[in-house]
Amino acid sequence: LDPRFTFDSFIVGKPNEFAHACARRVAERPAMPGFNPLFLYGGVGLGKTHLMHAIAWDLANVRSSVSVAYMSAEKFMYRFIAAIRRQSTMEFKEQLRSVDLLMIDDLQFLIGKDNTQEEFFHTFNALIDAGKQIVVSADKSPSDLNGLEDRLRTRLGCGMVADLHATTFELRISILEAKAARAATEVPPKVLEFLANKINSNVRELEGALNRLIAHANLFNRPITLESTQEVLHDLLKSHDRRITIEEIQRRVAEHWNIRLTDMTSARRARNVARPRQVAMYLAKHLTQRSLPEIGRKFGNRDHTTVMHAISRVGELMTEDPGFAEDVELLRRLLER
Repeated sequence: LDPRFTFDSFIVGKPNEFAHACARRVAERPAMPGFNPLFLYGGVGLGKTHLMHAIAWDLANVRSSVSVAYMSAEKFMYRFIAAIRRQSTMEFKEQLRSVDLLMIDDLQFLIGKDNTQEEFFHTFNALIDAGKQIVVSADKSPSDLNGLEDRLRTRLGCGMVADLHATTFELRISILEAKAARAATEVPPKVLEFLANKINSNVRELEGALNRLIAHANLFNRPITLESTQEVLHDLLKSHDRRITIEEIQRRVAEHWNIRLTDMTSARRARNVARPRQVAMYLAKHLTQRSLPEIGRKFGNRDHTTVMHAISRVGELMTEDPGFAEDVELLRRLLER
């Protein structure tokens, strides 16, 4: 387990607060009904592994006798294969089924590995029946992990499923501020804002960029400035400089809601057309540098006040309807790839 990955070092924001609360609850009361198994899912570098390690550290601090097994799904498979070769599968089973907490990271790796899936399924059942806690992570929710056996997918979804959304600008700023404080290095607010705007898809990359800046400043005894940031991180910034176009947003949103691309610029006001059009305007405001009048022109010469209303309405709906918010966040992630 990584000693850096504790609850104290995990920065909580709206995109991850539910997953964080669930992880805390499991650490406080393992094998609690409704929270066993705990299934964490989300994109790369959003904090799934961090929360898994934090649960284990918290449990170990409170109960020194607790036994924990943490491994990636890939490691689980390799250990299972090695046990078969050595004819020691019973030892493998007993070892994993005797722990108080089993954590398997990146479960999607087991897709297509039928024998390993079956072994994991039996291990899973044995631990649940014995009142032990299981925590699993993957890049998708159990229902979206096509290729997993139905019985395993059903069992994974019977506990608590918590997702970690893509980070917001505010959360990225908080993460950078905390990391700079831990490194005891002064980083100007303008540099933090610049990084949070430019590197918005992956927390690991964001932290790595700040590490590079701090190392460069310490090695050469120079202050961190906006100019030095652009110089030191030129390769990383270049890879994040992909321009998202309004046309690309319109096409992606139209495909998602199965409407015609021409509906984005048409005068049709039916709800099944108007709502996706509003989402496309919302994404255009947040993912491009275009002004409101420019966005309006791209949507059939609509007035900028119409665009403002669309952005406001989508924001309200995302707060009221988690399913709708998930759709919008999914589209954002797809466009930012």
